[in-house]
Amino acid sequence: MTAALNRFVVGLTGGIGSGKSSAAAHFAQLGAFVIDADAQSHALTQAHGPAIPAIAAAFPGVVSDGELNRVALRTRVFDQPAERAKLEAILHPMIRVASQQALATPEAATAPYVMHMVPLLFESKGYADRISCAVVVDVDEAIQIDRVTRIRGVPLATVKQIINSQMSRANKLLRAQFVIDNSGPESMLAAQVGNLHRVFLANAALAKLPRVTVL
Repeated sequence: MTAALNRFVVGLTGGIGSGKSSAAAHFAQLGAFVIDADAQSHALTQAHGPAIPAIAAAFPGVVSDGELNRVALRTRVFDQPAERAKLEAILHPMIRVASQQALATPEAATAPYVMHMVPLLFESKGYADRISCAVVVDVDEAIQIDRVTRIRGVPLATVKQIINSQMSRANKLLRAQFVIDNSGPESMLAAQVGNLHRVFLANAALAKLPRVTVL
């Protein structure tokens, strides 16, 4: 059981183009309270956002008049582990605070369980202490590449670099308690989400039961 406000928290992750957002949207429709780490990161780095001063100080030239040049920052940290670690040291603690604040809202308290969508869930320090279980939305690399190049218009070389910079698919699957196969149609995704939703409802109800100490 996660220590985060004693709630049943499901960690949702997956590689680029896997369909995490689509899965999260289905869970939200069924009543889960979704916390989106990507959305929080964008809010922190919007024009004059809370993270902008620290980023400007750490990465001279990527901020102008309080607005972040995301392309310049991405180029600066991409494939540069030390620079990426410096950025993560700024953003991750702030995202963690924002997540805790979201968990403390009335909407989270009244939802049957919380779905925390984090692209780098397993790479995050101490992730296991903040979730009750982990779900990976999984597709093979060919599908990732097709979706991101065709739908988002990202160059092939860039997509391959992003995939190679993330934790491998095999390692994600090893760490997950549940896997959603998102290689098929939307109806297949919805059916799997529905099945997992019932599992999470049951586990969330069990988590609320009082603990009995046996002497």
